[in-house]
Amino acid sequence: MFTAFLIKYAEIGIKGRNRYLFEDALVHQIRFALKKCEGKFLVHKSQGRIYVDAEGEFDYEDTVECLKKVFGISGICPVMYLEDEGFEKLCDSIVRYVDEVYPDKNRTFKVHARRARKDYPKESMEINADLGEAILKAFPEMSVDVHEPDILLSVEIRERICVYSETVPGPGGMPVGTGGKAMLLLSGGIDSPVAGYMIAKRGVKLDAVYFHAPPYTSERAKQKVVDLARIVSAYTGPIWLHVIDFTAIQLYIHEKCPHEELTIIMRRYMMRIAEHIAKETGCLGLITGESIGQVASQTMSSLAATNEVCQLPVYRPLIGFDKQEIVEVANRIGTFETSILPYEDCCTIFVAKHPVTKPNVKIIRRHEHNLDERIEELVNRALETKELIVV
Repeated sequence: MFTAFLIKYAEIGIKGRNRYLFEDALVHQIRFALKKCEGKFLVHKSQGRIYVDAEGEFDYEDTVECLKKVFGISGICPVMYLEDEGFEKLCDSIVRYVDEVYPDKNRTFKVHARRARKDYPKESMEINADLGEAILKAFPEMSVDVHEPDILLSVEIRERICVYSETVPGPGGMPVGTGGKAMLLLSGGIDSPVAGYMIAKRGVKLDAVYFHAPPYTSERAKQKVVDLARIVSAYTGPIWLHVIDFTAIQLYIHEKCPHEELTIIMRRYMMRIAEHIAKETGCLGLITGESIGQVASQTMSSLAATNEVCQLPVYRPLIGFDKQEIVEVANRIGTFETSILPYEDCCTIFVAKHPVTKPNVKIIRRHEHNLDERIEELVNRALETKELIVV
């Protein structure tokens, strides 16, 4: 019965004169997402609407799942198209639609007609009344409720007549690419994939950087991060994952700096390296999964200390979330089970027994001078030997 989908959007609708740019970006993202689905589709705009028309056989469930991962979509409405063959034929088709889609007729309904074609012989209110009458005549057990109906039957009179009554929720947000590009510091934990997802939902394209520490972290830990990036990329499109060998830098910091400051100083060098790659690749900011007070390196003082080395803005979408809220999002987007696999990332290898929670930036800078002899060489080597994985 359903051969097409009407795509609803919310926030895009208030973009004024620039709305067409966001609509075009959404059409592009839908086309990209549907490449993974069985079947061929025509994605097009028509009179302020976006439609996905199936051209031949297609997998309904698979198509809906693909569309549910496209940021910018607020609702997915399975559509039945009808040719304009007169109002009597329309009544018959609507009755057949209700009969097939709703086997249980003990429901309330409302007809909402929209006459986009002004040459149609009936006005919207008249269409509502006459179609409602036809449904009641065919199914006396049904009743009309104009305020809170169980079924809202939408009928749009265009070149073809478009009928739909169900809306599958979409992810919302803005189409990826409309908000620029940012660099995600991606670890193997729960938080950073969620942070990337949330920023991408605002239309931002993601690149990512992962700090690997062989032999202290295994290839399985690296593969875990690649797998997380792949899960997130179902929503964001391809992610360029930059893998940095951080072992020599970590060991040097461990040798030269006070142990209670190891995490902060390592974090500051991660931010420096991530920002260097971000600037080279046209990113406009960094993204982290930090949340105030979650661990010692995420106190207000610690966050200020790591921010101090960055020129680009640092976006922390989880800053006010507690752990359970983050876990709920991770479960919803499918990253949680991968994140909890027991493979350590490089941040957890050299953890001090008593890390500083209120670092003094002046003291941190002074202790970083202990690294002057070799740190620039080690950072350059790490950048020169980085691995690029397109996920």
